[in-house]
Amino acid sequence: MKYRKLGNSDLSVSEISLGSWLTYGVGVERESAAACVNRAFDLGINFIDTANVYGRGAAESFLGEVLAKRPRDSYVLATKIYFPMSDGDKGLSRGQINKQIDASLKRLRVDHVDLYQCHRYDTETPLQETMQALSEVVRAGKARYIGFSEWSAPQIDAAFAVAGSERFVSSQPQYSLLWRKPEEKVIPLSAKKGVSQIVWSPLAQGVLSGKYLPGAKIPADSRAGSESMGKFIGSWLQPRVLDAVQRLKPLAAKANCTLSQFALAWVLREPNVASAIVGASKPEQLEENARASGLAIDPALFAQAEAIVAGAERGV
Repeated sequence: MKYRKLGNSDLSVSEISLGSWLTYGVGVERESAAACVNRAFDLGINFIDTANVYGRGAAESFLGEVLAKRPRDSYVLATKIYFPMSDGDKGLSRGQINKQIDASLKRLRVDHVDLYQCHRYDTETPLQETMQALSEVVRAGKARYIGFSEWSAPQIDAAFAVAGSERFVSSQPQYSLLWRKPEEKVIPLSAKKGVSQIVWSPLAQGVLSGKYLPGAKIPADSRAGSESMGKFIGSWLQPRVLDAVQRLKPLAAKANCTLSQFALAWVLREPNVASAIVGASKPEQLEENARASGLAIDPALFAQAEAIVAGAERGV
């Protein structure tokens, strides 16, 4: 496993990280989930990402339980705030930030998180209030650093203009061969600001593994076949997308790796990406994905892959 520095921080994170969206505490049985977390450590994965809203606290509670016996300095832990935890608990106000960080720490059974992220931008709260509250959390020792997810370039710029506040060190965008929007503005701006990308859905929820075949029945044991985990994948299961993905398989074969590894290595080719977050319901999935770290692949193969999927991206 290779490691990269996370923005202007002193955190060193594994190139492949373990996420918990739709999986732990929700869609994956506890025994299998715990096996995945334990295997992650065996593979050198030190970065674990979650959010308070995942299972309305269930993912954090699960991680708090399985990480309890591990030394706190053996992993980098990130969580998030923004989405509703109840009808009245949502957003990035000072009150919510103070309330939700304490609740997250209690569920996670730690006295601090390494990275506290704004899950989205809050248009209903003044940005200065949000930045000041996040800064207070850091200065109180409850979080070491702060980050954001899916903020626009103007929103990022505005945050850095708030005087006297802590600075963001991470951005968590959706980014993959099938979704390259962050390249337009967010990645260039982040590189200038000392912010690294922590990529979510680098495999387009598993579509870039190549396991979903055009016109074929969805595998029952896949994310798309799960009632609890498959509700967001439908937009990727379009014929033009699945056809394009199948055409990527010969390129992965030329690179002597699986298609999943090829797609993850493509994401990691970007210097501003610190880590690619993967979800796993089985330890063997994590083992395959971890092997993408450090892969040296001919850039010409990546260029061919980009040409193949051009126009097949979601929404095109």
